[in-house]
Amino acid sequence: MSMVETEFTSASFYRFLSEKRLMAAKCKGCQALYLPPRPICFKCRVADMEWVRLKGEGKLIAFTTIAVGTSPMAAEGYDRNRHYCCGIVELDEGPKVSALVVGVDPQVPGNIKIGTQVRIEFVDRQDKPAVLTFKMI
Repeated sequence: MSMVETEFTSASFYRFLSEKRLMAAKCKGCQALYLPPRPICFKCRVADMEWVRLKGEGKLIAFTTIAVGTSPMAAEGYDRNRHYCCGIVELDEGPKVSALVVGVDPQVPGNIKIGTQVRIEFVDRQDKPAVLTFKMI
């Protein structure tokens, strides 16, 4: 299926991630970017969107470390003894997105700094769903 035929849904977004592409929906009218994608622009209410590829770089603007996570994260071995980090990344193109943050020590959150540069990390997850992941640069 081509990008032109692909619906602007979270399922499409995660399929692109599994293909190692960070894609956003862009309004052809006002140029607003949406990640995750939206079929209608919230700014100008136009339903004329297109897929654009983002470079996947930005900065960490907020984070939390998690010791008791969701069932899928627990199934991957994260628990009270092995924490993980989730953060909000502001991409260079503008959108802010929630993601897993790797390359940090979630056991020592004081060493994780707001404003640190990050880059998308495409993780091969075999038969598991793609997870939006960023790594400290």
